[in-house]
This record gives sequence, structure tokens and C-alpha cells, in this order.
Amino acid sequence: MDFKKIKTDSVAVTRNTNKLMEPTGNIYESVAVMSKRANQIALEIKEELNSKISEFAIPSDNLEEVFENREQIEIAKYYEHLPKPTLIAVQEFLNGQVYFRNPLKDQEEE
Repeated sequence: MDFKKIKTDSVAVTRNTNKLMEPTGNIYESVAVMSKRANQIALEIKEELNSKISEFAIPSDNLEEVFENREQIEIAKYYEHLPKPTLIAVQEFLNGQVYFRNPLKDQEEE
């Protein structure tokens, strides 16, 4: 997923708690859903970054030899400018792009 194309705020902003509460009916449950989604996004970004950086890794026995690789620096700068996973998760949650369910509520309905 290309997280750079996601239109979200680059900084934290004040949110309307009533809007956050609407999908679940409980603000704490909404925060838990967004938190879990933010963890998923952070893991995806980390795996993607590690795979791109590993392409440039040079196996060397000497720890003192550290080479600055221009490509690695450019990749790191790209990932530094991405919006934070929590901001992406909040935006996805508010847009209804996150699927979630509560098994306890499903059992109560049956």
C-alpha cells in the first residue's frame, strides 16, 4: 500500500469525539480499533523499509567500516516524510475503510 498517497493531516489535530464514537458506540472501543490498525500500518511500513534497505546491505566483518549509501539515505528520508501510522489509522477509521467486529457483541445478539 502506498501510504504517501493517503490524504491525511501531517500533524495531530483536535477530533470530535462524537464522530469517533459513531461506528462503535463507545469511544474506548473506537480508540482500541484505531490503535490496532495503527500497529498493523506501522508493521507494514517497517517490513517494507527493512526489505528496501536490505537490498543495499553489504556483508562485512569489520564493524568499523560504515559506508554512507546515498540510496539508503533517500529511502530513509522518504519514510520520514510519511504521515504517522496513528494519523493514517484515524483517517481510515473516519472514512469507514477499517473492518472491525466485536465477538462479545456478536454473542450477545445470538
